[in-house]
Amino acid sequence: MSLCQDCHAGCCRSFAVPTTGADILTIMGDLKLDFWDFACRWEDRDGIIARNYAPHFRFQDDPDTPYVVCLKHVNSQQFSGTTRCLFLKEGSQPSGPAAKSSCGIYGSRPAACRVFPLKFAAAGDLPIIYDIPAKGREGHEKAYDLCKRQWEVSDVNPIEAVQDLAVAKYEMEFFTQIAQVWNRNPGDWLLFPQFLEIVYENRVTRETPAAVPQRRAA
Repeated sequence: MSLCQDCHAGCCRSFAVPTTGADILTIMGDLKLDFWDFACRWEDRDGIIARNYAPHFRFQDDPDTPYVVCLKHVNSQQFSGTTRCLFLKEGSQPSGPAAKSSCGIYGSRPAACRVFPLKFAAAGDLPIIYDIPAKGREGHEKAYDLCKRQWEVSDVNPIEAVQDLAVAKYEMEFFTQIAQVWNRNPGDWLLFPQFLEIVYENRVTRETPAAVPQRRAA
């Protein structure tokens, strides 16, 4: 049985979920949501959110502060005084059978969620399972308890997990390139969604007409 099947989703409560532009556009398209319905910028001066994975963006209104583009958090109804990912579907009780919570956009969830708890090793790009701490945030709140035991290789789908990890790496590297372009001349946060759409609309380029055989009309 997957470790996630009877979980209260401590990871979805503890962490700000960094997104790529591809994650954002997927959620917008699949759920018919506007960028402002679910996305936000999280201040990240100490790099805890980025974790050498997600890029930092700078914005015109606060150019000295590094931000990570993430999913919004909202107040939890299940654990008073704590927060959760906007898309987490909560259980009805803090503990017991009804405590189980689940992702409300599982098929469209960001790459960072898909690959948890895997990462590429520093050498050789081999996927490894990283150690999960007991708590995702400081404090005694049960909401921020993480996995009940460490993950084992047998808990991970060897095909899907590696594929997801490869895609996540590629998409975040591309998003980092986007951040580098944006940060050369930081723009207005309110214009960021439009910037993303323009970038991704032009992500795939055509070959020059001379290099592409012309198809005859039927």
